[in-house]
Amino acid sequence: MCRAVERNSIVHDAQPISPLVQSAFHEWIHGLDTRESMISIFSHIRDIPYSLVVPPNDSKTQQEQILIAGKGSCAAKHYLLAEMFRNLNLSVVYATFPFLWNDPDLHYPLQLRTLAATLPVAHHLACRVQIGCSWVLVDATWDLPLAKGGFPVNGNWDGYSETKCAVKSLKSPVRTAFCRTATNEPCHGKDEAALKPVDGEKNHWEEVDRARYYSEKISLRSSDEVERIRLFSREFSSWLETVRTTM
Repeated sequence: MCRAVERNSIVHDAQPISPLVQSAFHEWIHGLDTRESMISIFSHIRDIPYSLVVPPNDSKTQQEQILIAGKGSCAAKHYLLAEMFRNLNLSVVYATFPFLWNDPDLHYPLQLRTLAATLPVAHHLACRVQIGCSWVLVDATWDLPLAKGGFPVNGNWDGYSETKCAVKSLKSPVRTAFCRTATNEPCHGKDEAALKPVDGEKNHWEEVDRARYYSEKISLRSSDEVERIRLFSREFSSWLETVRTTM
């Protein structure tokens, strides 16, 4: 029997979506069954070029902004994916992973590597989707051409298997220090036990809760860290264009 989180713990019902998102949704799923629709939505969002530099538009939601700009970050991608998956009557939660940009597997040029080494902990966003009896990690972050830069791109998703996480998640110091059991597994609360997150992963049922959590984290950054992040974001997004076109 499937083990599920209590119904009132999750936003199950799809919320009204904007005409812009609705138009893309219907275009991407036209004539497809549910599994094919999931794959199509995932593929379209994954193939939106990843960028940390997107012109702000406070009058639009992140879901609308990424469709208008034609590029976006992991947060915008997965807010859009969650909204569309929920409109397929799927249960979705937001999964946040702490990580460092200084990933040795990425083929950074020297200047960008040096800058990445100075950055504080960042917080990646993906989704967990209830597919059958499992809560599956679905990560549409990196567009296909970025594989040339060493990014863990998720290519041909089958609509039910777990995807690769876009980042190397840092472990929770609390779980690592205090929550190991005799089986050496991290402890989890009741809801987490059903979701089975990796160590260090933080799950949120609603977009507003995840946004609040993220805001609390970045509010701890110093002005110097904020400036280094701003510089890195600009240089990183520029380098991604180089990866797509020349590598």
